[in-house]
Amino acid sequence: MADDRSGSGEDPQNPFKGTPFEQLFGQMMGGMMGGPGGAGGPGGQMPDLGQLFGQLQSLLQPHDGPLNWEVATDLARKTVAREPDPTPTGTQQDRVKDALVLADHWLDATTSFPSGVTTAQAWSRAEWVVQTLEVWKVLVEPIARQSVDALGTAMPPEARAQAGPILGFLGRAIGAVLANQVGSGLGTLATEVLSVSDVGVPLAPAGRAAIVPANVAAFAEGLDVPDDDVLLFLALREAAHQRLFAGVPWLREHLVGAVTAYAEGVELNIEGIQQRVEEQMRGLDPSALGNPEAMQELLDGGMFDLPESPAQKAALARLETTLALVEGWVDEVVGQAAEGRMPTFAKLQEAIRRRRATGGPAEQTFATLVGLELRPRRLRDASTLWGSLRTRQGTEARDGVWMHPDLLPTAEDLDDPLGFREDAAKPEELSEADFDAELRKLLDGE
Repeated sequence: MADDRSGSGEDPQNPFKGTPFEQLFGQMMGGMMGGPGGAGGPGGQMPDLGQLFGQLQSLLQPHDGPLNWEVATDLARKTVAREPDPTPTGTQQDRVKDALVLADHWLDATTSFPSGVTTAQAWSRAEWVVQTLEVWKVLVEPIARQSVDALGTAMPPEARAQAGPILGFLGRAIGAVLANQVGSGLGTLATEVLSVSDVGVPLAPAGRAAIVPANVAAFAEGLDVPDDDVLLFLALREAAHQRLFAGVPWLREHLVGAVTAYAEGVELNIEGIQQRVEEQMRGLDPSALGNPEAMQELLDGGMFDLPESPAQKAALARLETTLALVEGWVDEVVGQAAEGRMPTFAKLQEAIRRRRATGGPAEQTFATLVGLELRPRRLRDASTLWGSLRTRQGTEARDGVWMHPDLLPTAEDLDDPLGFREDAAKPEELSEADFDAELRKLLDGE
């Protein structure tokens, strides 16, 4: 990228010349030379670009895909290891299994969906990271890939060919930053999640229920509730999640599709990036670019941040609504199962509602770093909606709404949860033919 002229005062070849990134290149060089004019460096000369970009690329390990998962996983493990993380004992494994068996028994009377638990386990925090990693790849990679691809698609084809090398570097830079962000976010999440279903999205293969005893103990502190009640309550929630996702086969892909739609809405604002680069590079000492910590600080400063587009905001709203419906349904059936059996239920329910509605520090960290807030903002409204529907039309009508995504309540329905399907006839008042006709009307949007 550089030649012998770099030390003679002549400008080296500009790899962005004739492309929309030409101004960006000038800002980068101007910033590193001490000013917009590029005359503030040693002797007023341009730095050796070959050495400069060689230093930058040495910081970015080669990897397949848009994000280096080896780096992310290693960082997540190191984050978890900052605190003691003992492997669950045999006694803890037995307690979790027994709690999930009892929870499933209680839930049999509250929902038409059969048990979805085939394996019950207690996990350490590190095990949670490893066991959920494959699903996180599915959730995060579309966002990372679209962020990287946006760099190229923002340019016309002829300019893209000229700027190919630097686009590849910028793509790697984004991938490196995201790997650090995801690793840090997952590691922090692992210190707080209570179960494999705690974020509302199934993070393990179907039927695998798991609870993290170390985090359950931290959650129980200060609640003034017996430990057995806390574990059984969380087992009820885990078993309810498993039932819903097992009984509604399309739901898992529906949530993943909402995340993908969010990723597809990424839009690159070149002017915004130019402005951020100018701010970040102004006065930067080129020799600092050989320092990994300095480079990470530069990248974390927002140089490659991509603003949220209107399409992303709409997709995120749909995702949050679906998550609220999932959590609201779980809240409703767990409340039925615990009624009259668990005197401490109301206190535990309120604690988990506050936790899910506001998000813990780990969830907020993950949302800030990755751009997705995987928590239901309207859990209470959704729980009220499902409870009202059951009271008016019965359990089968409530669970029947999950037959097809087009039947699900919308954000507008959550504004008036008591009025959802208020005018619909009760299932027992309809013949089988009438029920099929009404279902077709709903699916056809009538």
